[in-house]
Amino acid sequence: MQITAISQLPEGALLAPYRQARAYTDGYVVDLPGTMSLADYIQAFYTSGLFKLERLVLAALVAKPSTDADVVALAVGQSARFAAWTTEARTADQILMCDYQSKTRSWLMCVPKDGGGTRLYFGSAVVPERILSNGAVYLGLFFHLLLPFHIVYSRALLRAAARQLL
Repeated sequence: MQITAISQLPEGALLAPYRQARAYTDGYVVDLPGTMSLADYIQAFYTSGLFKLERLVLAALVAKPSTDADVVALAVGQSARFAAWTTEARTADQILMCDYQSKTRSWLMCVPKDGGGTRLYFGSAVVPERILSNGAVYLGLFFHLLLPFHIVYSRALLRAAARQLL
C-alpha cells in the first residue's frame, strides 16, 4: 500500500484556505480497491489501533475522552464533536476538524477514482503563532521540533485507516 505526499490539494479541498493563509499544511493520499464512503473512512481512521492510542493520550493528558460510539456519531453526522476536535466544515466527501485550542486542523477526504476504487486523503494544518515583520511564518518551537514525527505519524495514521477499510 503506497502512501504518497501531495503537493497540490484537490479542487475544493476544505484544507485549502489554510494553505492560502500560509499555515503549515500537508497532505497524503492512498488509493484502495472498492467503494467507501466518508463515513466509512472517518470510522476506520478514528477507530484504528494507532489512533486509539492517541485517544488514550488525549483522555489522560487533556481530559478529552472518546469512545467508538462517539466516532460512529461523528461519522454519520449525528455529532459535530469528537474527543479534542470539533467539526469546522463538512461536505459529502470531506471533513475538516479543528482542535480544542484552534491551533491545528485535520482533514479527511474520500472520493471515488475513475475506473473504480476509492482515493483517501488525509492532511493537517498548523495555524501560525505569528507572521513576522519580514513575512516569515512562525509556527512555534514545539511544532518545529515535532515536525519529523508528525510526518511519519500522519503517514502511519492513513495507512492504519486504509488497512482497517481493507
